[in-house]
Amino acid sequence: MNYRTIYILVILSFITSCSFSGGENDAKRLIANGMTPKELYQKAEDLLSAGSIDQAIDQYEEILASYPGSKYAVQARLDISYNLYKRKKYTRAINELNTFIQRYPSNIHTPYAYYLRGIVAEEKSSSILDEIITDVAQRDVQGIREAYSYYVALIEKFPDSKYSKDAFEKLNKLKNILAKHEFYIAIYYTNKGSNIAAINRAQFIIQNFPNSSLMPDALHLMAHNYDILNAPELANDSRIILTSNYPTYSQNYSLKD
Repeated sequence: MNYRTIYILVILSFITSCSFSGGENDAKRLIANGMTPKELYQKAEDLLSAGSIDQAIDQYEEILASYPGSKYAVQARLDISYNLYKRKKYTRAINELNTFIQRYPSNIHTPYAYYLRGIVAEEKSSSILDEIITDVAQRDVQGIREAYSYYVALIEKFPDSKYSKDAFEKLNKLKNILAKHEFYIAIYYTNKGSNIAAINRAQFIIQNFPNSSLMPDALHLMAHNYDILNAPELANDSRIILTSNYPTYSQNYSLKD
């Protein structure tokens, strides 16, 4: 090998080394413009403080894209979910929470993710007129059903969590809404003359919401429909259960004349 060949090889080696070194530095600069996950998270927090929620969400998502394995990515996903909820983007918020629960089933923050998922689903069914004109039980209650199932999942998975106690209390309220919704349908069928369908709805309340406030109404309406169907024994059985468990009951709903 002559000196010219050696010289060329040395030059090529030097150029290659510089190329790889520069590429590595460029790659580092390309990731989040060289910002650390902590710096990205602080920037997102600053945007939130300034009221720029959408921009903050984008910043949290930058953490997920750039540093998916960092502890800041775990918190960022929860923050994305919560702020999507605040922006009333309920479906996206629930999807993010589902992803969190799937990826971090045993994380210290996972019970909160279950709880927040229930809150979001419950909010999805709300209306600003609920306390004035409308009754949530008379509208679509799919969000209520989802919230109910999410709270049940939380209690079953993390029974000792501080969020489970509040979820249990929320279940009682949601149980009454769902039972009332079924009762409205039972009344509709009764007025329509679909008495068997009405009885089935009343039985559904009794079987699935046994401790709800609609239990006595369901028993009373079931007995009424058995009377129409000329089934006195079944009607009597319903009334015996009603009077035994609710001796002071009086009808507090109305049917079409």
